This record gives sequence, structure tokens and C-alpha cells, in this order.
Amino acid sequence: MEKALDQSGIGLTTALVVGVLHRLHYEEKIAFRFFTWAGHREEYEHEPQAYNAMIDILSSTKYKAKQFRIVCDLLDYMKRNEKKRVPMEVLLRILRQYTEKYLTHLQKFAKKKRIRVKTQPEINAFNLLLDSLCKCSLVKDADELFERVKNKVKPDSNTYNILFFGWCRVRNPTRGMKVLEEMIQMGLTPDNFTYNTAIDAFCKAGMVNEAAELFEFMRTKGSTMSSPTAKTYAIMIAALVRNDQLDECFKLLGHMINSGCLPDVSTYKEFIEGMCMAGKVEEAYKFLEEMGNKGYPPDIVTYNCFLRVLCDNKKVDEAIRLYRKMIEVQCMPSVQTYNMLISMFFRMGDHEGAYETWDEMDERGCARDADTYCVMIEGLFDCNLVEDARFLLDVVINKGLKLPYRKFDSFLMNLSVTGDLQAINRLSEHMRQFYNPAMARRFALNEKRNS
Repeated sequence: MEKALDQSGIGLTTALVVGVLHRLHYEEKIAFRFFTWAGHREEYEHEPQAYNAMIDILSSTKYKAKQFRIVCDLLDYMKRNEKKRVPMEVLLRILRQYTEKYLTHLQKFAKKKRIRVKTQPEINAFNLLLDSLCKCSLVKDADELFERVKNKVKPDSNTYNILFFGWCRVRNPTRGMKVLEEMIQMGLTPDNFTYNTAIDAFCKAGMVNEAAELFEFMRTKGSTMSSPTAKTYAIMIAALVRNDQLDECFKLLGHMINSGCLPDVSTYKEFIEGMCMAGKVEEAYKFLEEMGNKGYPPDIVTYNCFLRVLCDNKKVDEAIRLYRKMIEVQCMPSVQTYNMLISMFFRMGDHEGAYETWDEMDERGCARDADTYCVMIEGLFDCNLVEDARFLLDVVINKGLKLPYRKFDSFLMNLSVTGDLQAINRLSEHMRQFYNPAMARRFALNEKRNS
């Protein structure tokens, strides 16, 4: 964003900056990035109106006040003292005040139990400030702040992790690795979650060789806390598949099993999703076969993970092929299997396919649940098959099924378009058994806030 703004060559004025901030009132992170970018421009200086607008945005809700209260205090100091930079002693004072006022639970507990806490109290507030900056993609600003403060406030592992994740967020894993190296030099040990983030960032940036080197370091020199997990293997294998390194992929799979790191549901999902997104559906089948040969045959949960990826990407032929394979190997489809297929057919505009799947459930003896009815009714309304949708709503009422409130509200909206007051009253009476008026008001308020 900042690069695009630099290239635009727009001359900044206070009125323009305030106007943009008002437009971004509900996008606090983007607004803060714009405010910071404008403040760094040589031809422009923030005036009190701009500070007021930014403070108003960052403190307008409880969530924002909790996340950005320190930032608000810093901006307030700059506005009142007409400063472009906060002195170190003022920053430390703000951090201590924030800790004393809002982050007192640990200190109170330690005092009550007479536990000596080695961590400086203000480090918690400092970490919160760095986290807020990194979440706004202002990692350079967070890094500059860290360099200024680290000699005054001793950083802990959370400090380095926040900066590391920040660099990974802006797709700069090389700079992130320097933070990781400094962390190790300080005697702090990264855990496998930190390493997993690094490997994932390298893979997403196309730096697979660097990811492989870091993975090898984890595998051969890592401690118990930083040894590869099933998630680590899943990230690496998915990256290798995307880069057509299938031999390396299956070699890594062998290492995984030999090390006693067994694949779980999330691992299967990562493998299969990576292969399918890379257009390697045949390799995904080969992977399932390979796992079966090694004594880890796929179960219904694994097949459903595979099917979800195919359905989400509207690969109808492959989804039907997988469904038939499940039956062939006598892995009986579950109600979730059928729900995914019905939903996929409706997204493709094929209501006949949805009807066939619906009937198939009866033939296979699979009982429908509330989600099945929701998917079917919603699809019928979308296809303008209102009479069929009404019929199924009557079935829901007669069976006494409880629908999720969001779906119930959606079906009422669809019925109101048709003007069928009798159906609206019947459905409302039915749902009143499960939901009270207070919940309806809360739902309406939440929807209004989200919009």
C-alpha cells in the first residue's frame, strides 16, 4: 500500500488526510498505516485534527481500545506536545502506566503468592505495542522501536516471536531469520511453532531451498521443543509438490514415518490440499495409496478432507470419482460427505445432481441431519425452486429440527420475498421454541455492526 501511495505523487493536506481517515473509520489497521505513511512525508506534518481523527478511530470500540490503547497514549502525547517523536523516557513511562492500569493480573497474583517475577512489568505492554504495529504491517516501525528500546527493556521470547511473525507477515522471511538468529544468541530457544511459521513463510515466498535447509536443521540439530511435527512435514511436502519435486516428497514422507511422527487429520488435509491446488490430483491418490501400504490406510475423515478440497474448488468429476472410490474400498460415506456434495452441486447450478445425492442418502441408509436440510433448502431457494424449499421447510417443522439462527433468518428473508405469510408464521412459531426475542435482537445488532 505504501509503495502505491508513494507512486501516486498526491500532495497531502490536513483536510485530505482527515477525509481519508474518516473514510477508513471501520478499517483501523489500514487507517493507521495511512496515518503513519503520511507522517513520514517530508512536505507534510500532522496537525491536531489528524491526531484527533486517528485517536478516535483507534479507541472507538472496546476491542480497538484494548488492542491500540498504548498507541492512543503515544499519539495523544505527540498531539499535546507538538512532537513528531516520543522520547525514550516518555515511552517507558507510558508502558509502565499501561502495565499498572491494565496488565496487573500477573503482578497481583505474584504479590499475593509471594512469587518473585523476573520479567520487567513493562515488557508485556511493549510486546502489545509491537504486536499492534506488526498487525498493521508496520514491521519496519516496530523494528526501529525495538532497536531503540531493547537496551532499556530486556526483550523476552515473545518480543522476538512478535517481530519474527511480523517479518513473515510481510513476506520477508530473510529479515525474520536475522531476528531468529539474534533470539538464539540471546539464549532464548525458538519452539517448533516459530520454526513452522518460518518454513511456511519461506515456502509462500517461493524460497523452498531455504525452507528445506531450515527443516534439515530442525531435524538434525533441533531440540525436543523444536523438532519437526506433523504440521512441519505437511508444510514441506505441500511445498515440494507445488514445485514438482515428488521424489523428494515421498522421501520426506518416509522420514516422517520412520521418525515416529504419525500423520493426523490436519496433516492429511495439508498434503492433499497442497497437491490439489497444484493440480496434482493423481499424486494425491498415489499419496493415499502409499500411506495405506505403510500401514496408515485413510479413513472417512481423511477422505472427507480430500473431498472438501475438491468440492471447494468445484472439481465435480474428481469429487464423484473419489466418492465412488470410497464405496469401492468399503469406506462408507458419512452425512458430511453428502452435505459437501450437495453444496458443490448447488454452487455449480446443478440442482439435478443435488437431488440425486439426496436420494442416494436414502439408498445408502445415511440419516440426514439439520445441516443437510439447511444446505438443500438454501440451494433450492438460490435456484428459485421455492415450492420444493417450502416443502422441505415443512418437513423440518414436522420433524422438530432446530436450525442455526443465521439460516433461520436467511430462510425468513427468502419467504418474505415470496410474500408467503402463512409459511413465515409457521417457521417463526417453530423457531420460537429454540430462540427467544432477546437473541433475535442481539443477532440483528451484530449484523448491523458487521455491515
